[in-house]
Amino acid sequence: MSTDRRRLLINSASTIAIMGASKFAAGQNLKNPWDDNTWFMPDESAKHRRTWMAFGANARIWGDLLPFARANLALIANTISKHEPVSMLVRPTERNIAARMCDARVQLIEAPLDDLWIRDTGPTFVVNQAGELGGIDLNFNGWGKKQSHGNDARLARLVNRNANAQHIETELVGEGGGIEVDGHGTAVVTESCFINRNRNPGLRKRDCETLLKNLLGLRKIIWLPGIRGQDITDGHTDFYARFARRGVVIAGLETDRESFDYDVTREHLRILKNARDAHGRKLQVITLESPSRIRRKLETEDFAAGYINYYVTNGAVIAPEFGDERTDSKCNAVLRTLFPDRKIVQLNIDAIAAGGGGIHCATQQEPLHG
Repeated sequence: MSTDRRRLLINSASTIAIMGASKFAAGQNLKNPWDDNTWFMPDESAKHRRTWMAFGANARIWGDLLPFARANLALIANTISKHEPVSMLVRPTERNIAARMCDARVQLIEAPLDDLWIRDTGPTFVVNQAGELGGIDLNFNGWGKKQSHGNDARLARLVNRNANAQHIETELVGEGGGIEVDGHGTAVVTESCFINRNRNPGLRKRDCETLLKNLLGLRKIIWLPGIRGQDITDGHTDFYARFARRGVVIAGLETDRESFDYDVTREHLRILKNARDAHGRKLQVITLESPSRIRRKLETEDFAAGYINYYVTNGAVIAPEFGDERTDSKCNAVLRTLFPDRKIVQLNIDAIAAGGGGIHCATQQEPLHG
């Protein structure tokens, strides 16, 4: 079963005008105000203050999937709200719809939205030793100008204002889905997202690494190649590899030889098994195979049938299930072993998957601070 994700031809904006001039001029000083690593990004399993989501699916993008996508968003929010607070952004015109579908525990905040993928459109939260909260604005540009994003480009600032987080600016363009950290100085990042002309024309890999290290408080970045031009994200990390804890990575393994991810996931496994973290230790790498079959009702060419896109909350790990008893059970067993202090909850999120994403893509953690 292929894990093909949101493809390039999602709307008329998919014809990309490749940016010619580089904003990263040769010899430019790439240090940013946070180069002393005052700010750092905690691991997702660290305590959260809340989860952010966006009730942002719209008919222009989602078509007949719209009611199912909304139901999935509400299901995810209601499930998470049993374990920690949830703040859901919603268009003013759809507030009543969201209120009917979401539990009273889910806080609704009105905001203009283009789509639902807050992992990419919202801020990437960081904290410092003083207990302050910051939110990095990664200048969302519609995954390289592939989708309309006028409202979502301003979402990081809006969320930061509501979270009372310091708004942290950078010249980098990217998305939160392309970054995975262990909270102890190590990150896994896909080159295909950040070292890409449709986001950061002219940016050298070593300079991108410097900026990311300074922004996120990192000492080591493990680069995965990812894959350009096959899905709208250009291959986000959170569909390939996730830290379960310090030194332990869960990696996706595509079993469909026809999938563009078949060779890519094997190359990623090779890199991860030979990599060392910021403290010089080799990683323990655990694989999760993609399902060999899915439910057919909402199947699309873009269906994202992978287990790596789970989300860790304060009391539970929220993961997908696709109707393949063997691989669904394997996912549950692996997560129970790696997160023994949390409940494992698997949800049918077929509509979100049909749109090319997953639970992690539709959520963003705000770490506990202060």
